[in-house]
Amino acid sequence: MDRREFLVRTGQLGTLAFGLSSPWSASQIFGQEAKEPRQPATGPLRTSAKNPRYFCDAGGRPILLVGSHTWNSLVDMGRSDPPEVFDFEAYLDFLGRYGHNFIRLWTWDSTTLDTHANGRLGKDFIHHVAPLPWLRTGPGVALDGKLKFDLKQFNPAYFERLRQRVRAAGRRGIYVSVMLFEGWGLMHGNRRRGTKPEWAWRSHPFHPDNNSSGIDAGEKVHSRAHPAVNAIQAAYIRKVVDAVNDLDNVLYEVINEGGEKEWDWWVVETVRQYERTQPHQHPIGITGHGAERLESMLASPADWISPGSQDGYKDDPPAWDGKKVSLLDTDHVWGVGGNGAWVWKSLMRGHNPLFMDPYDGAVLGNRFDPQWEPIRRNLGHALRLARRWDLAAMTPQDDLASTKYCLADPANAYAVYIPTGGKAKVSLGQAKNRFAVEWIHPSTGKAVAGDAVTGGADHEFAAPFDGDAVLYLSRS
Repeated sequence: MDRREFLVRTGQLGTLAFGLSSPWSASQIFGQEAKEPRQPATGPLRTSAKNPRYFCDAGGRPILLVGSHTWNSLVDMGRSDPPEVFDFEAYLDFLGRYGHNFIRLWTWDSTTLDTHANGRLGKDFIHHVAPLPWLRTGPGVALDGKLKFDLKQFNPAYFERLRQRVRAAGRRGIYVSVMLFEGWGLMHGNRRRGTKPEWAWRSHPFHPDNNSSGIDAGEKVHSRAHPAVNAIQAAYIRKVVDAVNDLDNVLYEVINEGGEKEWDWWVVETVRQYERTQPHQHPIGITGHGAERLESMLASPADWISPGSQDGYKDDPPAWDGKKVSLLDTDHVWGVGGNGAWVWKSLMRGHNPLFMDPYDGAVLGNRFDPQWEPIRRNLGHALRLARRWDLAAMTPQDDLASTKYCLADPANAYAVYIPTGGKAKVSLGQAKNRFAVEWIHPSTGKAVAGDAVTGGADHEFAAPFDGDAVLYLSRS
């Protein structure tokens, strides 16, 4: 399937806003924005003082972050050398049609990606990856037959692209987590069955045969073992900050699924110390399925974290206590996986749900797979609904609903997810007010008004349609 066919097929979204049911036509897909007006992202984001489960923007408005991210959004990946150029504007159009407001902007540390390392998702060839942050000037030839990296010279093309893409996303109202390092290749994929031995390390700029700077990280790239390596990494971090510090829609991510605890925390502090000398300060995060588990990430100096499946955040994510912002990402839970129900369970438990999206299949997977459509749509519908709430006042309140999925500002507003449809009991004994009742179909976003109720007792509500449902009670 080519990219145009993919965009046409994913463009048939049906409902894009509550109460709308007309699908997108081809003329609406190409060259036009989504129907919902897109305001530029405002920030920099900071943790909400009223509800630290969420960030808030420059005006103090809590922001729920949801979105689909994909691997080649910053560096190109493909079989050709140099690899095919990723169409970032088409990707932004894609996000706009689904109504998403967040992406992780992926980097990649090595010059290759062996797709055999991804098992059932992988293809059967090697991806070339470019551009990387350093120039290849030699002297000498690297293991891939090209000039060696000079780790003292930055590649302007990398940082110009980084800045341009973050700015372009911000104009569309999309917040961007700038990934500083990529750790999955070295930590998880480097020795996977069926791959070339040490493929990620042998194509890494810090391999002694790949650089002219005398650097040999000995595969301990993301650690504090080599001061000379850390000095290069610190210079790179400062260069990234210089490229995007003035932009409102920036977050930072230490590393994707790699690192060591001491090094992770050092990266956080390196970013933070340097940003203190700059006009703006942005949130910094640590993601799961790497060297750190939940307890360590919560104790870290990071502003946000992403729990993993090993931390118990898979099919039924626990309620979040708000010690840090949780960007709950299917990447660290399934790799590629998830479903529409998971989006709403995550929302009602106080998380910001994210999707690792195969997108057009160019990197992993080789065809459009309709199973991912519901999760994309549900993310957009969840965001549109949450924008109507006083999110700063709403916290997970499992005990107030029989389904145990309830986000509430008791006595004022209740949002309840009913995963199997049918009925749900909501405890309104302490709420003497009258409440408007609204039912939202999670997959279509269509809203249906119900009969108003008065608090003072438990109430049982029956969904007016089949399948899962979202019940929203708001104080009249």
